[in-house]
Amino acid sequence: MLDLAQTYEVVIFSIGDTKAGTKMGKLQLKNLSDDSLLNCILWEEALNRLDSKIFRTGNHVKILGGSYNEKYNNCLVSSIELVKEAKIGLDDEEREMLFSKIVEYTNEITDEELKKYVTELLFEHEEAFKIAPAARLMHHNYLGGLVEHTFECLEIAKCLLQNIYKKIDASSVYAACILHDFGKIFEYKIDKESGLIEYDEKFPKEWITHSQWGFSNCMTHGFKNVARMIAAHHGRAEWGAIIDLGEKDLDPMLYILHHIDDLSAKFGKTSISDLNH
Repeated sequence: MLDLAQTYEVVIFSIGDTKAGTKMGKLQLKNLSDDSLLNCILWEEALNRLDSKIFRTGNHVKILGGSYNEKYNNCLVSSIELVKEAKIGLDDEEREMLFSKIVEYTNEITDEELKKYVTELLFEHEEAFKIAPAARLMHHNYLGGLVEHTFECLEIAKCLLQNIYKKIDASSVYAACILHDFGKIFEYKIDKESGLIEYDEKFPKEWITHSQWGFSNCMTHGFKNVARMIAAHHGRAEWGAIIDLGEKDLDPMLYILHHIDDLSAKFGKTSISDLNH
């Protein structure tokens, strides 16, 4: 029997096609009482009756009608209501401020060709960059998540380079921080009204991943050091890295972006729920 008083937080939602050609919603909810996860299915009939905004990541909802499986970790939902609406992400002013601070960091790039390349990319794709999420689920998964994650990476890099590792080529590191996830503006689509994030189906047909986008573009323009840091920033091949940091005798420079990126992903605002507190 469903607990009609139980409140859940929306973790992730997606819509796909069934074998019969109808729509099916997949919804994962987190129980706010014990943080357990509940995986839900909604058939097309239920989806047609509901506003998609109810499924925004971070929303608090209640299940009004449905049926559990025997282990009570899956539910076929027929009716659900919104209890508390989550933020979609950062507001216009916050995103603009972060973008301006990222642009300021380009002045720290002493290689003029690299500085020109990074600056032109930022302004060519300014609007897309400012609204893009940094991920669909793992971290900074909200409107403006990418500019926030990028800025955090730059700030972490600045602390390391100005206070500890002063001999490291700061230009390459700052450029890599800005460009390592830049391909995500093409990889993801975010609905500015609902906050829902989906993969762009066209992207993997041309570019395998955002890492490959960054690596390929930097290599094409002759910025090999930046390209190799981007290639290694996911750390392991099974995590999407082009250069696996488990290999022996690698250039130490290949490790720095990986650890900077990981710190932001682990300790920054990892999801929309962090913006609601």
